[in-house]
Amino acid sequence: MLINRKLLMACAITGSIALSTSYNGVAQSKKEEILLQQTSEVNNLMVQYNADRGSLSRFYAVPYSPEKRERFVQFQQEYLRKLEALPFDQFSTGSRVDYILFKRNLDNQLRMLAAEAKGYAAISRFIPFAPAIYDLEKQRRRGISQDGKKLAADMFQWQQQIRQSMQQLQQEPEMDMALAEMASGAARGLQQALRSVFDFYYGYDPGFTWWVDKPYRTTDSLLNAYSGQLKLKGKITTTQKDDGSGIIGKPIGREELIRQLQYEMIPYTPEDLIAMANKEFAWCDQEMLKASQEMGFGDDWKKAMEVVKNSYVPEGKQPELILRLFNESVDFLKKHDLVTIPPLAEETWRMTMMSPQQQLVSPFFLGGEAILIAYPTNTMEEDDKLMSMRGNNPHFSRAVVHHELIAGHHLQGFMGNRFKAYREFDTPFWTEGWSLYQEFILWDLKFPRSAADRIGMLFWRMHRCARIIFSLNYHLGNWTPQQCIDFLVERVNHERANAAGEVRRSFTGGYGPLYQLAYMVGGQQFYALKKELVDTGKMSYKEFHDAILRENGMPVEMVRAILIQQPLKKDFVTGWKFYGK
Repeated sequence: MLINRKLLMACAITGSIALSTSYNGVAQSKKEEILLQQTSEVNNLMVQYNADRGSLSRFYAVPYSPEKRERFVQFQQEYLRKLEALPFDQFSTGSRVDYILFKRNLDNQLRMLAAEAKGYAAISRFIPFAPAIYDLEKQRRRGISQDGKKLAADMFQWQQQIRQSMQQLQQEPEMDMALAEMASGAARGLQQALRSVFDFYYGYDPGFTWWVDKPYRTTDSLLNAYSGQLKLKGKITTTQKDDGSGIIGKPIGREELIRQLQYEMIPYTPEDLIAMANKEFAWCDQEMLKASQEMGFGDDWKKAMEVVKNSYVPEGKQPELILRLFNESVDFLKKHDLVTIPPLAEETWRMTMMSPQQQLVSPFFLGGEAILIAYPTNTMEEDDKLMSMRGNNPHFSRAVVHHELIAGHHLQGFMGNRFKAYREFDTPFWTEGWSLYQEFILWDLKFPRSAADRIGMLFWRMHRCARIIFSLNYHLGNWTPQQCIDFLVERVNHERANAAGEVRRSFTGGYGPLYQLAYMVGGQQFYALKKELVDTGKMSYKEFHDAILRENGMPVEMVRAILIQQPLKKDFVTGWKFYGK
């Protein structure tokens, strides 16, 4: 049965309206109310959870303290009980999605707290003075009067213990970096606890002020030094050997990759995803050859790309290019009626320039409400300047500006702050997948105006395929960072410095192991859903895109569940095979 478009969109946006042919008889004001409805049966519990979590975080503020961890375990378990008491079987699809994802998050928080408890048990011997400091900070929160003379004596004793611990640490073998960072963070947490005590009583309590001033400052200084010493004791425990690239990461292995993929609701193995990437790469190769031939370079597409790279604008002119490309992409979106663009979203985006240091790990644009422009500065070496200009040429940038701004990350963030903001289910498969999907749509609708434009867009599409291949092979233990760099240079025709920056960012830049593959995988998920709903005539592009943005971020399989009103069970397990047959 062909579902009424407006009805399907309404159900998608509200997540709580049953499919019914009576929708067409609803008055216009009622339709608008339905389309803007932002609640679900789980909404109030999630809002309360976020507020309670904030209150607890501000009260139990000392990092790694056992008191804080135990309270948060209790807190997560309490909300699991509240959630499980809700009548799931009576919920709409959107509310069932909220239930499933909220429970997933609560379970994951408990898993992380258990891991923290295990780590703390391993590092607690390095901070034997911690319980007394934690107890002092606990008294401070309720303003209990302190005996300044006794506290000064306590601090003198802690100083002795810290000095002794520092000496003993020199004899200790190196420890895993994660444990070393936790131990260092715990020592800084103790500094924070003592500072809160000192700031509270000093100058207000005469006895405290008289006795504690110097002992506190000495203890604080020792904790600061000890924290640094603990961090230096760490080493990256990794199966990776130094390959000369200077990039040392930590491959997580196949088992952990699969666990994380299941968490993100991606029902494929790493090997399946590498095969997907190679298939998409083959399509890119064919299209790249067509563009190269059109430019007169035959099958030598790298020569054609050299011409594209050398089309860079002069120094100082990149911001003007960005503005022009933004206006062209927004005009294109409006011409094809692809998505609702709120005037305020179009008005309030802005530009900043990326620092040379940041360009070492992010050699291309970053974006959201502000687009960070990567382009040479006066402090960069000449070769690096040229590579930055070549790597951010107008044809490459044409495929990046709309990814970062509209209808990409800026529009995502703008809508997410206004629609179902209680949903904190962020995932790169939604965030990056959506922006890459927008590149797919603009390609399909002939946004690139020339063969050079197509090469620019294909470069990025190849890049996203390559990210799957090199990141998964790295985490499976098959490739070294240098092999990843070489792959980007040889297979995608990256500038070598840019390729090194990309690999460094992937493995040491604080991104999760799945982040880089989420672009292409998430993009394919949205594209498959577009085929299911737009290509079959059930929704227009604009209805489809607006509905997704008004649902806010979540695993794409859950977006699909809402849009098609999929019956969901409490014990839902990912199963949507979105790629190929």
